[in-house]
Amino acid sequence: MSNLKSERQSPKSVAILGAGAWGTALATLVEENGHKVRVWSRGGSQTLAEVIEDADIILSAVSMKGVRSVAEQIQSLPVPAKAIFVTATKGLDPQTTCTPAKIWQTTFPSHAVVVLSGPNLSKEIQNLLPAATVVASTIPTAAEFVQAVFSSHRFRVYTNLDPLGVELGGTLKNVIAIAAGVCDGLQLGTNAKAALVTRGLTEMVRIGVHWGAKMETFYGLSGLGDLLATCNSSLSRNYQVGYQLACGATLTEILAQLEGTAEGINTTQVLVQRAQQQYISMPITEQVHRLLNSEVKPKQALMELMLRDIKPEYYY
Repeated sequence: MSNLKSERQSPKSVAILGAGAWGTALATLVEENGHKVRVWSRGGSQTLAEVIEDADIILSAVSMKGVRSVAEQIQSLPVPAKAIFVTATKGLDPQTTCTPAKIWQTTFPSHAVVVLSGPNLSKEIQNLLPAATVVASTIPTAAEFVQAVFSSHRFRVYTNLDPLGVELGGTLKNVIAIAAGVCDGLQLGTNAKAALVTRGLTEMVRIGVHWGAKMETFYGLSGLGDLLATCNSSLSRNYQVGYQLACGATLTEILAQLEGTAEGINTTQVLVQRAQQQYISMPITEQVHRLLNSEVKPKQALMELMLRDIKPEYYY
């Protein structure tokens, strides 16, 4: 504990990659803790080299589609040997199905990589509301270092040794959030939504454990916690996609006016591909995929889920 206190007292240099709502919220939290923060964005005045210079932490909050290119750009730069990479992106690479952490770790094998994920709606954090999150790494000291830098009276940070599970929890729940938005858009009621979210969590656990994550991680903040937040808030972009689809809007119309990226759309495509290749049952995800591709209407997707073959609750 004394080491964590000393980390809080000693100002660190933190580079934030991505100036969207999430990157900005995280930058504000770190600044409030007295640390030096530099933020990079593609349209900003500072170069990547300037932003990461002498950084103790390099945090990526860029969208999934930009992760690999940004990582490759940084690879050609002088990266501080002490730097810990933190990924706060929730998505899957469409070409390789790799998680962001996998991309960062492959690109920088000699550096510690930490995953930051939890029920963290950026607008609530920007409005100074309390929240909790998880930082996970196979290197405990790296997770504890990041925990000390980000922890505050309004942002409680827990550590975890299962970075894959923490990362997948934050990624997979976006698919279920789209389904939850559909559920509310169709006004199906509390019973239906409770069933949907619970069975959605089962799908997350099923494919997550097959992927190599620990089951218990999905019942923590980065799994169940994030699932509850995004399935019950209009602040969630993924929820909004589902809600507006249920109300009759087309995906093109929704994306045209959506602020930021709804990572669940791309994640659904990647997830269905992986599930089919490995024969993993993902009925809710499959219906979301069909809905996003205009293969079914919302009410038809609901009916197909309700009329599936009956089975035990814990059938895996």
